[in-house]
Amino acid sequence: MFGELILITGATGLIGIKSLHLALKAGYSVRAAVRSQAKAGAVLATPTVRAINPGSRLSFIIVPDILAENAYDEAVKGVKYIFHIASPLIKGEGLTEDQYETNFIQPALKGTTGILNSAYKNPGIKRIVISSSEVAIIPWEEFISKEVDTVFDDQYEIPVPNGPYHNMFEAYAAGKVRALLTIKQFVAEKHPEWDVINILPSFTIGDNELVTEADQLADGTNAAALAPVLGKDSGWGRVPSTSVHVEDIGKLHVLALDPKIAGGQSFLAVSEGERGTRWEEALDIVRRNFPEAVAKGVLPNNGPIATKRTKVDSSRTERVFGIKLQGFEEQVKSVVGQYLDLVGFVA
Repeated sequence: MFGELILITGATGLIGIKSLHLALKAGYSVRAAVRSQAKAGAVLATPTVRAINPGSRLSFIIVPDILAENAYDEAVKGVKYIFHIASPLIKGEGLTEDQYETNFIQPALKGTTGILNSAYKNPGIKRIVISSSEVAIIPWEEFISKEVDTVFDDQYEIPVPNGPYHNMFEAYAAGKVRALLTIKQFVAEKHPEWDVINILPSFTIGDNELVTEADQLADGTNAAALAPVLGKDSGWGRVPSTSVHVEDIGKLHVLALDPKIAGGQSFLAVSEGERGTRWEEALDIVRRNFPEAVAKGVLPNNGPIATKRTKVDSSRTERVFGIKLQGFEEQVKSVVGQYLDLVGFVA
C-alpha cells in the first residue's frame, strides 16, 4: 500500500481536499487533477500539506475541462486507484425545463463516463471510488418535501427518472440517479480489471483548508449549518435531516481502498441514525461551545433554520468500514471553529 498512487479528481473541493489530506496521511502518493496551476498552489499552501511535507508523493496534473474528450487519459496513467470526486460546473439558473437534459443531465453523465473510459484504456488500476450523493437512491420529492415514514438505506433503488424535469433540484437528483446506473452498466458490459465503490454523502459539513476568507466558508452545503449561526438565511428552506462530517467522507474514500471491502457496492454516509440531523440544534451547539463569540456578537446565532424529516439508515456503512460517523455537534464545531480562526477571534 505505502506509496501507491491515487488520482484524485475534484481535489480542490470540500470533499476532495479532505480526501487528499487523509490519503497522504495514510501513506499513499497522490496525483491531484486540478483546473489550473493556481489551484495546485492553493493545495500546496494548505496547513496540512505543509505539515506533512509530502515531497514527491504529491503531484499535479492540469485538466482544465473535465468534459473534454479524453480529458483524463493522461491523468490516469500509472495510477493504482482513483477517487473521482469532481463534478462539472453547471449553472442551472436561467435554464428552462426543456434545457435541463442538455445543460444539466448530460454534462453530469459525461463527467462520469469520461473517467470510466480513461481508466478502461489504462492497465493496472485496481479500484475507482466515486463520490455520488444520497439522492442517487432517495426519491427527490421524499428527500426535500414529502414527509414519509420510509427508512432509506443503501439497498434502496428508485426508477430511472427520464424527465421532463420541472425544477433544478429534480434535474440534479436525476443526474445522480442516472450516473449511478451508468456506472453499473459500464462495469457489467465491459468487465474492467478494476471495480467501483460509490460513496453517497449527505449534506457535507466541516472545515475546508482551501478557504482563506471567512465570508467564503458558508458556500455550498456548509451554508446549511453556518449561515444561521451568522444570522443569515442559508437559502435551503427546510433542510432534509441528513448530514455528515467532511472528515468522515474523506476517511470513507481512503478506507474504501481496502481489498477486504468488496467492490460493486454503494455506501450511504449520513450521521445520527434514523433520527438524523436537527438543524435547529446548531444554535444550541454554538451557544454551548462558543459562548464568548456569541456574547460579543461575532456569532449572531439567530438566523432562520428548520428541518425537514428524512429517515436514512447508513449503519451498514459504519459496520463495513469499522467507523462511527461523527455527529452534528462535531460537524458544527469544525466549521464554526474555522470561521472564528479566519476572523481572528480569540476567546
